[in-house]
Amino acid sequence: MLDRIAGFFRLIGRTIARFARIFFAWAFWPFIAARGWYVQRTWMVRLPILGFLGLLAVLYCYFIWQTQVWSGFNPSFVNEYRLSERKVPAGQELPTTDGSATKTCQRSAIVDVAADLTDFNVNQNAWISSMLLYRLGFFGIDWDHTPFLDNKASFQRGVNQAVRRTSVELVDTLGRVRGTSGINNDLQRARGNLQFDEYSWYFGLDPFGPKTPTPSYYRSALESLRKFNADLAACNAIFDGRADNLIQFVDRIANDLGSTSDVLADRSQNHHRGWFDTRADDRFWFAYGQLYAYYAILAAAQSDFSQVVAERNLGAIFSATTRQFQAALQIQPAIISNGREDGWIMPSHLATMGFYILRVRSNLVEIRSVLDR
Repeated sequence: MLDRIAGFFRLIGRTIARFARIFFAWAFWPFIAARGWYVQRTWMVRLPILGFLGLLAVLYCYFIWQTQVWSGFNPSFVNEYRLSERKVPAGQELPTTDGSATKTCQRSAIVDVAADLTDFNVNQNAWISSMLLYRLGFFGIDWDHTPFLDNKASFQRGVNQAVRRTSVELVDTLGRVRGTSGINNDLQRARGNLQFDEYSWYFGLDPFGPKTPTPSYYRSALESLRKFNADLAACNAIFDGRADNLIQFVDRIANDLGSTSDVLADRSQNHHRGWFDTRADDRFWFAYGQLYAYYAILAAAQSDFSQVVAERNLGAIFSATTRQFQAALQIQPAIISNGREDGWIMPSHLATMGFYILRVRSNLVEIRSVLDR
C-alpha cells in the first residue's frame, strides 16, 4: 500500500518535471537559436546588437525599479494636513492676528489634496502607464493581462480617476457661484489637462508622430491647481461652500465608487480563478487607488465645508466614513486572489474590497440624505 502511494507521488513528480522541461524548452528556444546565429556573426554585427541589449537591460532595470518602489505611499497621509486645526471654511476670510491690513482667505483643502495626489503620481513617482516598456508590454502582451509589474500603474490610474472627478466638480460647481460668475480659468485648464490620455509617450501611432507625454499634461494641471489656491488665499478666487454643492460632490463620488464596485463584482463572480486570475490585481489596485484618493479628498471636503457640516450635524457620519476608508486601506495583500466567495483555499480579495467600497458608498448616501432634508 505504501509502495503504491509512493509510486503515485513519484509519477506526479516526473509528470511535473516533464512539463517543466517542455515549458522551458518552448520559452527559451528563441534565445538559444538567436545565440547560435549571434556567435557566427562578425564583431561589426555583434557590437551594435550587444549595445542594444545593454540599453534594453538598463531600461528594464529602471522600469522594474519604478514599478516596485512606491515613493511617498502612505495611507495615513491625510494626517499631515492637520485638517482639524482649520477653523474657517474654504474661501472665507481669515481673521488677522497681527493687525495687518492685508486680507487673506482660507485655502481649499480639496484643491491642496488634488494637487498633492497629482504630484505623488508624476513627480514623486514615474507615471508607469505611459512608460515605453509598459506600452510595449510583455512580449506583446499588455502588462494588465499579466500577474506582475502592473499593480502600481493600476493604483496610479485609480488615484487619477478620483482627481479627475474632483477637477470636474471644482470647475462646474465649487470654484464658482453658479449663475453669477464665470468658470475659473485655472481650474478649467487643470480639468482639461487631467482628462488627457493616460498612456501617451513621446511618440505615437494614432495619430502618427511625436506627442507630448502624459506626465507633462498632469504637471501643467498641478501648476494650475496650485495657482488657483494661491489666488483663493489672496481672496481673488471663489470657493462656493454651499450645502447643495456638497450634496452634488458627495453624490458624484458615490456614483464613481458604485461603478468601481460593479466592476469588482463582475470580475469576482465571473472570473474566479483564485491566484490564476491575471486581471484581478489591476482591478484590486485601481479600486485601492480610488479609495486612497477619495479618503483624503473627503476629509478635505469636511474641512472646506466645515460650516455646513456643523450646521447639519454631520461630524459623526463623516467620522464613520473615515473609519471605513481606513479599514479598506489596511488591505494590502502581497498576491491578489480572486477565489470563489464560498471557497476555502483561495481568498476572494476582490469581494472583500467590493464590500468595503459598498460600506463607504452607503455612508456617502447617508450624508447626502441628511444634506437633502
